[in-house]
Amino acid sequence: MRVAAGGGLLLLLAGSGLASPGTARAASVAVEVEGIEPGGLLSVALCQDGLSEADCRIGQQAPPRAAAQRFVFPDVAPGTYAAVAYQDSNGNGRLDRTGLGLPLEPYGFSGESPRSARPDFARARFSVREPAVSVRVRLSRALPRR
Repeated sequence: MRVAAGGGLLLLLAGSGLASPGTARAASVAVEVEGIEPGGLLSVALCQDGLSEADCRIGQQAPPRAAAQRFVFPDVAPGTYAAVAYQDSNGNGRLDRTGLGLPLEPYGFSGESPRSARPDFARARFSVREPAVSVRVRLSRALPRR
């Protein structure tokens, strides 16, 4: 391909994303989920701006294979995220809760959110920058098994 000297090369580079060395690129996010129980289905999501279902648009599911399992999310845009995970032990497709909203199945968040407090995005958040980031989520139960 022939490119005109001067501004033509700059336009070609700008269109390819190579002109600006400071341009943020997508990264890989690895979420290591620990405390997995046998059976059911694991759900892991990356959330932005909050922990509501609407904020958690990037997700994966898989059957449990071991007490710890790694989920990799490729091509995640740079930014601030939180990781959430739960184990759907009975296979009904959702995180079961009590009438008061307490989870009945194993769940967890990135960061060091205390179990005695309501989940908080600020405590669970982490920054995604290229080329990769790894976070840990420990599943536990809010209430003893029934």
